[in-house]
Amino acid sequence: MSNNNEILLFFGSFNPIHIGHMAIANYLTEFCDIHELWFVITPQNPTKKASTLLKDRDRQYLTQLAIEDYPKFRVSDIEFYLPKPNYTINTLTYLKEKYPDVNFSILMGGDNLESLHKWKNYRIILDNYKIYVYKRPCSELPEFENANINIIDAPQMEISSSFIRNAIKNNKDIRYFLPPKVYEYIMKMGWWK
Repeated sequence: MSNNNEILLFFGSFNPIHIGHMAIANYLTEFCDIHELWFVITPQNPTKKASTLLKDRDRQYLTQLAIEDYPKFRVSDIEFYLPKPNYTINTLTYLKEKYPDVNFSILMGGDNLESLHKWKNYRIILDNYKIYVYKRPCSELPEFENANINIIDAPQMEISSSFIRNAIKNNKDIRYFLPPKVYEYIMKMGWWK
C-alpha cells in the first residue's frame, strides 16, 4: 500500500488540532503502512472564513505540541511561504519540485472528496496523486475514473474544530477533546473565550 519514500499530507487549518485529527493520523501511520505523515498548516483555506482563525504560527505551535515526539509525524509550514489563497495543486507542485524523490499522497475527509470537482486543477491531483479518504458518517463518496483513491476504514469520530471553539466560548470543560498540552496552552492564552 505504501513505500518508504511516500509521505502522506494531511492539509488543514487545525484551528485547533484535536483528538479526532490525531486519531486519524495515528491510525494511518499504524494500520495503513504510512511511514511519515505531515500536518500541513493552511494559512487561509479559500473556502473558509478567517474570522475565528488563530495566527498561522499559533496553529503551527499547537500542532507541534500535539504531535510531541511521535517519530512518524511532522508539522509543515510550507504553505506559509506560498502565494495566497492556498490551492492544494500549487502546494503539491512546489513540494514535488523541492523533493523530487518523494511520492506525496493526500489525506482528505469524505466531504472534501465530494467537493473535489470544484478544486483548482482537481483532475491533475486525481491523475498524479494517491488519495486516502477518511469516510465521514452520511457522506456520499463520488467515484472518479482512473483515480488512485483509497477509502480508509478508520474509527469514525464526529469532532470538529468549530465544535471545540464554540464549546470553549460557552465555558465548557472539553479537556478530553484535545491533546493535554494543546488544551493547557489554549486555556493559558484565553483563545475563543
